[in-house]
Amino acid sequence: MRRLAIACAAIAATVSVLAAASPASANPYHLIRWQDTGFCQIWDQSIPTTPWPANFAVVSEELPTFDAAFTYKTGLLNNGTCSF
Repeated sequence: MRRLAIACAAIAATVSVLAAASPASANPYHLIRWQDTGFCQIWDQSIPTTPWPANFAVVSEELPTFDAAFTYKTGLLNNGTCSF
């Protein structure tokens, strides 16, 4: 019984080390612009649905982080592509 407990503890330690060592998957973001208002929104592609209603256009390429998407949105606000 003691060997089983030691084996389980060793397996648990190995799994937790492997989980900590593997890189976190980044969910890409992109900016969408609502056509009726001009509002630009950062959309997380890990959300399994599409924005509703469907009157939007994608105005950016995939961006790796939320910070990158926010910086891109700030640029679109400054050049007038997005209204707010």
